[in-house]
Parts: sequence; C-alpha cells; structure tokens
Amino acid sequence: MRDERIAIVGGCGHVGLPLGILLAEAGYPTRLYDLNQALVAKVNAGTMPHLEEQGPERLRGVIESGALVATTDPTVLADSAIIVITIGTPVDEHLNPRIQYLLQAMEGLKDYVSGAHQLLLFRSTLAPGALQTTADHLREWGCQASIAYCPERIVQGKALTELVGLPQIISGLDDEAVRRSRELFFNLTGVDPILLTPLEAELAKLFCNAWRYITFAISNQFYQVAESAGASFAKIHQAATDGYPRMKGFAPAGLTAGPCLLKDTMQLAAFCQNTFFLGHSAMLVNEGMPMFLVQQLTGQLGSLRGKRVALLGLAFKPDNDDTRESLSFKMRKLLLQRGARVLCHDPFVQQEYFPKIDFVDLPEALECEVIVIGVPHAVYRQLEFGPEKTIIDVWGAIRSHGH
Repeated sequence: MRDERIAIVGGCGHVGLPLGILLAEAGYPTRLYDLNQALVAKVNAGTMPHLEEQGPERLRGVIESGALVATTDPTVLADSAIIVITIGTPVDEHLNPRIQYLLQAMEGLKDYVSGAHQLLLFRSTLAPGALQTTADHLREWGCQASIAYCPERIVQGKALTELVGLPQIISGLDDEAVRRSRELFFNLTGVDPILLTPLEAELAKLFCNAWRYITFAISNQFYQVAESAGASFAKIHQAATDGYPRMKGFAPAGLTAGPCLLKDTMQLAAFCQNTFFLGHSAMLVNEGMPMFLVQQLTGQLGSLRGKRVALLGLAFKPDNDDTRESLSFKMRKLLLQRGARVLCHDPFVQQEYFPKIDFVDLPEALECEVIVIGVPHAVYRQLEFGPEKTIIDVWGAIRSHGH
C-alpha cells in the first residue's frame, strides 16, 4: 500500500471510476467523492454503473479489498494528498465554454482542497486558459495546493486498458505539480509522461477531439454527396479503402455524437474567436445528418405519416450504454414531427431513464416497414432484410437488405 491517499471528485463517472480502480490496484488508498447517492451505493456494492471492459470484476476486487471506497462526504478530500478533479468545462446554449460551472464547484470544495501538501490534478476537458483562471480563483480563496492538468484521452468503455497503454500528457503550474503528476502516472503506466505547458495540454485535448470530429464530418459530407447523386457511399468507401493504405484513415459515415467531440470542437472555436471555420463546418455537417437521412427516407417513401419506423440503437456509439448527445434522439424527434410512429430498440440502454420513448423487443421492431440504424451495435450487424423493407443505414452496418 502506498503512502499517498487519493480522492477523485466526480469519482463514480466515466472518467473517475476507471481511474479510481487503476489507482486502487496500484496500491493507492482511493476514495471516490460523488454527489450522486445512487451511483455511490452501486459502486460500494461492487456494481459498475456503466459499461466498461473488465470493469465489473476489477471493481469488485478493489471494493472487497477496501482499497476503493465511494462516498458523498466531501471531508475525504481534506485527508487526501492528491485530489483528481473530473469536472470539465461544458458549453452553453451559445456554444461558448461555461467555466463558471467549474468555478462554482471548486468554490464549494475550497475548504477541503487548500492544503500546501495537496496536489489538485484536473483530468477532464478544460477550455484554453481555464486552468490558470481556476487557479487564480483558488489562490484568492486561500488555496496553497499545487495545481496540475493531465487530460484523459481514453475511448469510453476501454478506459482500463487504454489508460495504462497510452502515453499520458501532464502539465502543471509549478515544478512540484509537474513532479508529482509525473510520478503518479509513471507508477500507473511504467512510461514517462509527455510534459506540456498548461495551455499546450488544454489545446492538445481539444485538438484530439476536434480532429476526430472533422474527420467524421468529411465522411458524412461524402455520404451526402454520393447518396444525393444516387450512388452508394458504402460501396464507394469499400472500394476506396480496400487494400489501399493511403485511405486507411477514411472513416465510415455515421451519426457522429457523444459528450466530447462537438463540445470540444466548439470550445476550440470559441478560443479562436469563431475563426475555426473547419470546426464550424464539421458541426453543420455532423449535426445535419439526421435531417439529411429523414429527407432521404422521405424521398423514398413520400409522406412518413402513419409509417411504423424502427429506430435501432439510441447510444452514441456501438455496444455502449451511454446516450449522451446521441443523434438518434434527434432522428426520433424529426421522424415524429413527420407523423411516423417510432419504435425504439437498444440492448444496452436502460429504458427506465426514458419513460416517454416506445421501446419494443427486437422481433417486434423488425416487423416495422421502415428500419433506421441509429447506431451499429453488433447484434444489428447480423440482420438481413428483404426488398419489402425500407432501410436507412448510414453506417453501412448491415450485411444485406435485398435491394
């Protein structure tokens, strides 16, 4: 067991919980501080609240050993040498960073995170300059802790594997913050982290997500070009990428969503004083895909009024249970506005969270005359349809639909 006690603010979430498991396994006494009592109870019972590869068994191991404990009591922060903050900066209705959300949270914790012996390590996305702004407020409140920013770059659902397999980026506002951050992540990964300045680290995180968002937008724009001309984007994509290494990065089309890609691209745009034209163009393409698909469907069928439409998949990515910012919900809304009856199916999503949505089992969904693939879960990739079905499959996920 290591000497330093670690606490994670927002510790039962998608970022905090996998990190907490790994820290506990590495010998750090770790406490997960979270305001959500239901999540805290689940975690303490050894139950993963969201999908994570290897998560259930590894969580049970560290809970049973006592190395990891979840709590709603903020006083655990005062007893911790390292406090990981998983509160980021969301965007507001004008797509500008809401740093006030982070500042309000830190003000509420200031009595527990102000010791000179402590390291405050921010882990979630921060708008450029947000670390320094937050630090300035903390100093005004009497905080003497060292302050670091070490952005996570994991694929959701694979955090336990990726966190120890990817190079970690670290930055700090003083030498002590850098030293302790480097030591922490070296102990987790066995690899010396990459050192950047705080602004460089903030931009690196945004660049990663904006690059992916723009890459997906190119494919979605190509989809619209091909399908509008009566050509099959799926066939073109297959031909362009098959055995041709220079097109290896050519992503399939799809409903590009999730809690980070759009948000981080818009934070970068705000930082550039709205001169990040590629980012804004990507937003228009990606966010416009549901409308394009509905128009594509309308072009095939005419009126959608009274049509029974099966929407397969509500999560934002395949084989995952996270629905945050999923464009399937926009698809559903647009279909309902046009008078369709929309029946939904998703084997991962917890239906009780969405009482207004008509969920059905898969056989009943497949009886609908129209099938829309919202996200290509593996269970959908084995489906085959006859020519009597109208299929919208932007992902190119299903093997055949008889056309």
